[in-house]
Amino acid sequence: MIRCIRSDAPEQINKDSVWPVPPGTSVPAGLVALRLLVERHESLRTSFPAGPGRDGFPDRQVVHPSGRFAVTVVEADDHDDSRLDALAAVLGRADIAVPLDLAAAPRIRFTLVARGDRLLRLVAVVCHAGADGAATAVLIQDWYALAAGKELPPVVAPTPLRLAAAEQSAQGRRKAAAGLRHWARVLGTGPQTVFADARITGPPRDHTALLVRSRGAADHLAAVCRRVGASPSVVLLAAFAALVAHRAGRRGELVMSALSANRHQAELMDHVGTLAQDALVLLDTEAADLDQLIGRAKAASLKAYWHSILDAEQVWQLVEDVAHRRGARFARQVVVNDLSLTVPAAVADAQAPPSADPELTPMPSPPLPVRLMLAIVRITGSLDFVLVACPQVLDPEETEGFSRALLALLAAAAEGPVLLADLPAVLGPPVDGRGDRWRLVDGSWVDLDAVEALLESAIGPHRLVLADGELVAEVATVDAAFGPGAAHRAVVAALPGRDTAMAPHRYVVRRTTPDGEEVEAGSGRDPEIVARLSTLT
Repeated sequence: MIRCIRSDAPEQINKDSVWPVPPGTSVPAGLVALRLLVERHESLRTSFPAGPGRDGFPDRQVVHPSGRFAVTVVEADDHDDSRLDALAAVLGRADIAVPLDLAAAPRIRFTLVARGDRLLRLVAVVCHAGADGAATAVLIQDWYALAAGKELPPVVAPTPLRLAAAEQSAQGRRKAAAGLRHWARVLGTGPQTVFADARITGPPRDHTALLVRSRGAADHLAAVCRRVGASPSVVLLAAFAALVAHRAGRRGELVMSALSANRHQAELMDHVGTLAQDALVLLDTEAADLDQLIGRAKAASLKAYWHSILDAEQVWQLVEDVAHRRGARFARQVVVNDLSLTVPAAVADAQAPPSADPELTPMPSPPLPVRLMLAIVRITGSLDFVLVACPQVLDPEETEGFSRALLALLAAAAEGPVLLADLPAVLGPPVDGRGDRWRLVDGSWVDLDAVEALLESAIGPHRLVLADGELVAEVATVDAAFGPGAAHRAVVAALPGRDTAMAPHRYVVRRTTPDGEEVEAGSGRDPEIVARLSTLT
């Protein structure tokens, strides 16, 4: 997470939310509750000072026993409830754009909306190095109790420092090594791309986000869970995967990222810190019906969740190594983020019921490096989810159609097994957006035009050939030091942001020398990297 904080925009790291305020809370009482909250949780009082390395990357976390923090107070004037909610939302969106200093505590910022001495709204912006979504839910619950004047029992969940010590233990290292092997298998053999669409011309951008709320869908989801004996999270994962595979026009293995999946351990449910590591789910969608796919999703997600506690540095290195060997860089293309357990009941109950069934509301969407994401917000009383889509994959109209298809699929599955062959009746036929330059290479759809553009930017003029399922690039040079290895390194370095491209499997380098032409051919892969990966797979 600190890597991301140092490289990404604050809007992608900080998370804003409006916390419920107990009726009759005064500003002084609210300030006392905030102080008690920061005193209660070490993660909020943690800083990450610059390390001794050349890049200053932090190598330790420091918990501060005392200190000060500022709180912003905004006068509400005569705003009614709807205008107060709008004001709080605007304040939160503006505040997430301001970074929180890693070298200074606390890891959270508060804005109070008040009318005189009366506290009306509390806006919090949390740095992801201090708390993830589940931890924020714990903070909201603790805040509400403290602001209401209640005393809380001592914290029993492990602190970040205790968790770090456990991760460094022999058992923790064995678990991390097993997780790394799982990731190496999935990244090394699973499909690297999901959508083959001529609209994909660059990195994900200009996302749309649609909030969907449906009371009927919550009943349908509960019925499916009772009928098949699976959790709501697994049922939604399977239904989402079925529609994604159908939309992509390709049944078979699908790689999905499940965010913050390592929260599944009971002892970590109340941990206040950041455990935001993905589960990498490899799911075979070639099933006869949705019931069978739900069963597969249960097994695949459990396996992925079990292997979601990892050494971050090793995972980053693994992604780089696999990109070097396969010539394709892993990117979160299809993402599931189950937030249903992180939204406190006080927050969910404060929402007005859906005005229609379903209720569809466009939302502002932060920039995300994903193609399609299902964020599950609520599963009881009302099924609430947000579908975030890159328009290169789903335009706004298609996003609405996909959302309605998910609801229709749940409704049908509540009655009994749904044949996946019948999905065209729910979502329509698969959209074949590929042109005649797309090919299936190493389990992934590849746009040869995108490969040509990749090679042109990395190594200049070339000739590309697809022979026996392998991409071969021929290039001429007068540089005596330029060979397949140098060519491959340059191509892999240019891969980020090019989802539909792939580096060649082989390079043929023709060098012009005073004595004539020399030809050197090879994969360009570094034997050391290949050997390092072979120890994991």
